[in-house]
Amino acid sequence: MSVCSEAISYSRKIGVDECESVFCSKKIITVRITDSQITETKENYETSMGVRLIHGKRIASCQSTKLEPSVLVDAALRSAQKLTRREFWQSLPSETRTAKLQKANDAKLWEVSPLDAADIAQQMINSADHKKITRISGSLNIVCDHYEVQNTNQLNLTENATYVSGTINTESEYASGVGQANSRILADFDAGSIGFEAKQMCLRSANPQNCEAGMTTIVFEPMAVGELLSFVFTPNFGLKTYSENRSCFSEKIGARIATDGLSLLDEPHAANGFGAKSFDDEGSPTQNTYYIRNGVFENTYSNCYDAFKEHTISSGNAVRAGSPHGRSTTPIPAAAPHNLTIESGKTSHEEIIKETKNGILVSRLWYTYPVNPIRGDFSCTARSGIWSIRNGKMVPAKPVRITYGLPELLKNIAFVSDSKRTVLSWAAMPVTATTISCDRIPVVPIR
Repeated sequence: MSVCSEAISYSRKIGVDECESVFCSKKIITVRITDSQITETKENYETSMGVRLIHGKRIASCQSTKLEPSVLVDAALRSAQKLTRREFWQSLPSETRTAKLQKANDAKLWEVSPLDAADIAQQMINSADHKKITRISGSLNIVCDHYEVQNTNQLNLTENATYVSGTINTESEYASGVGQANSRILADFDAGSIGFEAKQMCLRSANPQNCEAGMTTIVFEPMAVGELLSFVFTPNFGLKTYSENRSCFSEKIGARIATDGLSLLDEPHAANGFGAKSFDDEGSPTQNTYYIRNGVFENTYSNCYDAFKEHTISSGNAVRAGSPHGRSTTPIPAAAPHNLTIESGKTSHEEIIKETKNGILVSRLWYTYPVNPIRGDFSCTARSGIWSIRNGKMVPAKPVRITYGLPELLKNIAFVSDSKRTVLSWAAMPVTATTISCDRIPVVPIR
C-alpha cells in the first residue's frame, strides 16, 4: 500500500469528511558553471508527502519529508479546529479520464548520471567559447519526478515526468549574451545551441549606440516575451484576480482586448511541452483553454478552491510547483497556466525586422514587474541583446527602460511571428513564446 493510500484509509477510519494525499519523489541533477568551467555537480533524491483535509467545511493541511501518513492526517485535523469554515467548498475531484501525453517522460533522462550531465554542460561551455568572450556562466538542470494524488472520492492518479533545461550567460569587455534551451526528452535537447546563442548575442552587441527617448516600435524576441507572459500577462487571467476586480481585464470577458492576430492559450497536452500535464495537481483533467482568441478575451484559469468561491468549476489549473522543475507536495495548490502559449502568427522573424522602419529589437528583459496591476501598468529593463532597427538594418544599442500598460500593448501588436519556443524566466512557470512586434511603445535610454 502506498503512503497516499495509507493516508486515505486512515482518514476514512477516523471519519474525516474529505482527504487528499499527494506524494512526490524526485531525482535532481544540477551542474553549475562559473568562470567558464564546471564548478559543481550534484545529484539529489527527494521524497515528500502532503495531505489536505476538508472537515466541517474547514480546510487544513500538512506536509513532511517523513512519510508518516497518520501523523500528518492527525496534525492537519488538529489545526482544522480553529480555522474558518469555507461554506462555498463543494468537493475534491473524482476519478476521471485523462489525456495521454507525447514526449513527456523519457527513460533516458531517468538513466542520466552526474558524469553524463557534466558532459552535456561541457558542450554548452564549448559552444560559447570565443577569444572575445571573457566569462561564461550558467547551469544545467535534469529533473525526473513521480507524482501521485489520491483522495477519498476514489481518485487515484500517477504520472512520471522528465525535464532538462540549460542556460548560458556570456560576457565580453563591452557586452553580454544569454542562451537557453528546454526539453522533456534528451534527444530533443540541443546543448550546443545554448552556448552558441549566448555567444552570438554577446559578439553582435559590441560597440552599442545610444537610443533616443520617445515612442517607437519594439520587436520583442521570445525570451523577452516570456518575461512579459510570466510577470505581466499571466496574473490578469486568473479567476481569483479577475473576480476580485484586480485584473486590468476584469468584467471584460467577451470583449476585444488585443489585435486580431493574437491568440493566447494554455496548452497542457502539447508534445514535449515543458509544462504539459495530463491532470492538474489536485487531479482535475487538463484541457486546452484559450484566454485570448483572435484578440477576444474568452476565459480565466482556476483551481477548485477559487472556482467554488465563484460558484463555478475548476478549469484544471491547480499547481503544486516543484523546484527547479516538475511538481511538489505543497498541500494547498495555487492556480496557474501549465503551458501558457502564444499561438504562432503568419509572419517570419526576418519579415518582421524588414518591415520595421524605425524601432528596437529586444532579446531579453530584466526586472519585469507590475507598477499598477489593476491598470495593467508595468516596468522592465532591456540591458542586453538590444539593437536599433533602421529600415530593416540593425545596430547594437545601449540599455533602455520600458514603462507601459498591458491593455495598450495588446492593442498595438503589429506582427506575431510564425515560430515559437519554450522559455523559462527566473522563478516562473514555463511559457511558449513567439517574436512579437508592437508599435508606439515609450522607451527611455539608461545612461
